[in-house]
Amino acid sequence: MKLALLRGLALALTLSASSFGVAYAANPDVGGAPMLDTQNIIQNAVNSADHTTLVAAVKAAGLVETLEGPGPFTVFAPTNEAFAALPAGTVDNLLKPENKAMLVKILTCHVIAAKALSTDVMSMAKADGGTHEVTTVGGCKLWLSVNDGKVMIKDESGGMATVTIADVIQSNGVIHVVDHVLLPKM
Repeated sequence: MKLALLRGLALALTLSASSFGVAYAANPDVGGAPMLDTQNIIQNAVNSADHTTLVAAVKAAGLVETLEGPGPFTVFAPTNEAFAALPAGTVDNLLKPENKAMLVKILTCHVIAAKALSTDVMSMAKADGGTHEVTTVGGCKLWLSVNDGKVMIKDESGGMATVTIADVIQSNGVIHVVDHVLLPKM
């Protein structure tokens, strides 16, 4: 009797919540801020305390308008810690106007011109025998794989990034937070 009552109550709450448009799978917070699926990649990224370096780099590269566009885009978004792990002075050097072309190349190597959720990546990697190759907007090759249920990304320089927060839905695509800056072959 109690079980039937609990099931009935659960069903009533579910129906009630769905009639008011309550979302069940909300985006995770990133950098201490809510990520709204009604906002674009730039609108959300500027709110993340973990992505201030990425936002500064996107602005310096002149890519704001592109990433505010309709997409769809998949962005592998390195954290401030990922940028800090680069050799000393690298970020400051890349932000100089005379190095804009290299900055654009590096940043566009983090963007795929499609919306690829982690489940999509996992399926593609499995279908390709464990590793799926993609070409980024910047023309770089990335190799996507799965290790212990986490999406891994190998860049052209042999660096490996792990997706630490997956499937942050945006109005123009999806962001996957990564722990390593992806670099083109130098």
